[in-house]
Amino acid sequence: MKNSFFSVRLDENNALYEQAIKREHALYERGNSIRSEFDRDYTRLINSLAFRRLKHKTQVFLAPTNDHVCTRMEHVIHVKSVSETIAKYLGLNTDLTSAIAIGHDIGHAPFGHHGENCLNAILGDESGIQKKFWHERNSLFFADFIETVQDPTGIERSLNLTYAVRDGLICHCGEIEELSIKPRKEVIDLYSIKRAGSVQPFSWEGCVVKIADKIAYLGRDLEDARRYHIIDMTAYRELREIVAKTMGINFNNTGNAVNASVIVNALVADLCEQSSVEKGLCFSPNYFDFLSELKAFNIEYIYNHWRLVEFEKYATLVIRTIFDMLMRTFSYASSGKVGLCLKYFPLLRDSWEDWLVKHSNYESAGTFDRTNAIHYDTVSVFDCTKGDSYTKCAIEYISGMTDQFAIAIFNEIISF
Repeated sequence: MKNSFFSVRLDENNALYEQAIKREHALYERGNSIRSEFDRDYTRLINSLAFRRLKHKTQVFLAPTNDHVCTRMEHVIHVKSVSETIAKYLGLNTDLTSAIAIGHDIGHAPFGHHGENCLNAILGDESGIQKKFWHERNSLFFADFIETVQDPTGIERSLNLTYAVRDGLICHCGEIEELSIKPRKEVIDLYSIKRAGSVQPFSWEGCVVKIADKIAYLGRDLEDARRYHIIDMTAYRELREIVAKTMGINFNNTGNAVNASVIVNALVADLCEQSSVEKGLCFSPNYFDFLSELKAFNIEYIYNHWRLVEFEKYATLVIRTIFDMLMRTFSYASSGKVGLCLKYFPLLRDSWEDWLVKHSNYESAGTFDRTNAIHYDTVSVFDCTKGDSYTKCAIEYISGMTDQFAIAIFNEIISF
């Protein structure tokens, strides 16, 4: 264990701790709590509906039906495992690390990063420079305004997470291009962050999750691509050369396998050995280049593979069709008759109207009304009388869908 990080560990002995554990409202107390503030956040996140839906959201391979291919939930668990290992070795706060890791993707759209790009394009920004929809910010938005947990009285209230965990959600962008990273020192309004990856996390633990995110997905994506026969032998020989150059593995003696867990372990070990409070979290030059080469390999041979590109066309159609259908209901919202507009689409009708009742100022003239949601102590985030707000409401509703639910809604819309 590297004791040098004990001085910056975010716990009761750190001068930043009181800011780190700040919440919008005080949490209820049972009088017998044995959990830390960050452990309570972890529990609140795993009990949220957004976390549960991650099991049916794309990681890379869209709407996977193979039980052994990584979904978004499994990816999150991998990130938790990698980040906990790093934090434990360095002597950082594993409760905080685990909470950030387990919640970092609760705002992810269906169909992975392509779904994110679709929602961004709908909002009118295809530049990718300053996205209007990006999942890191959406994770914070869901944690603050959408997701709820039940208190001891049975009322559903917002997650009300600590500042340090909320910060870790929006600052987790795993695209590490710099040689080392350190946390920022300033306490800021997290909604002032306008671009993914533009601001470093507030804590060293948040920085660990940021790096662990990249380590976890690069290794597992390689394994899943082989399972789906996405990587041919020519590309695989190139991958073996990349791995052999850095790790010194003689593939003539080990067969054809490039073991993803071996790659992840080597990256984690190098990071732990190289990092210090003075230098920041960093890899050795060889492993930093190795990480960049792996990413470039995955982009060329996996993420841009023609089969994924073809499915992305379908995913675009699914998301766009659902959005267009939702916007057809705007003129009915002010009179509370969205259900009437969607009477031939019962799956979409019930789900969308329930969403409106919970998260907007919508007052149903039909089956749904505020009394049905009285056990929710939530604010009205969206204004159904304003087009921009209604559009945002539709975008957030779609972003919460699983792949399978989005496909089911799409099929309901187009079926006769």
